[in-house]
Amino acid sequence: MLIVGIESSAVAASVAAVEDGRLLGEFYGNTKQTHSQTLLPMAENLLRTLGRKPAECDGLAVSHGPGSFTGVRIGIACVKGLAFPNQTPCVGISTLEAIAFGGVACEGAIVCAVMDARCGQVYNALFQVENGRLTRLCPDRALSIAQLEEECRPWGNRLLLLGDGAELCYRSFQEWGARLAPEAMRFQRAASVALLGEQKVLQGCTVTPDALNPVYLRLPQAERELKKRQEKGAGL
Repeated sequence: MLIVGIESSAVAASVAAVEDGRLLGEFYGNTKQTHSQTLLPMAENLLRTLGRKPAECDGLAVSHGPGSFTGVRIGIACVKGLAFPNQTPCVGISTLEAIAFGGVACEGAIVCAVMDARCGQVYNALFQVENGRLTRLCPDRALSIAQLEEECRPWGNRLLLLGDGAELCYRSFQEWGARLAPEAMRFQRAASVALLGEQKVLQGCTVTPDALNPVYLRLPQAERELKKRQEKGAGL
């Protein structure tokens, strides 16, 4: 089973291909170019390098959020473009779960996947590593760093921080023993998206290309500002 995964929820972008649980290849870029310039060429070049064609894919997986509103939309648009010609089954993967997958070898750890959501908040989900698998402890959510710290403090040094918001949290979390994952395993990668996507495809948890949609935990900034102005105007 050949699965291609795409990850573009933050600054970096990557594309990976897995087959029957084995990573065949991954292209990764962290440049100033926009994802709209890099993603599709990366996917095409990766498949060409592997001697495969889009029509051979059994499924396409993409991190569907949370994350950068623009980045997530571009990733989903790229997958739709690859999927529509052959109606290839699609899978949306939580960006936070893809981040947590980087810590799946840390048996017994509580993996805290955290992304900087700005405005004093983070996107977060908690997972426990058991027998080499992730067990989700809470849904994806947006909350303040202070709220997250209060919830996580009892786990002490079992807590492992991953994601682009990990260093931000570590500044205060380290005082009670929380650990910061090494940079090489800290961030979301297309390989994780593809491997998680393969599991979903095997479980039959796929959607058609037209049904693939982003999952946002907050309104875009423009909509939040509009809502504030409307609420302020209503209060006059």
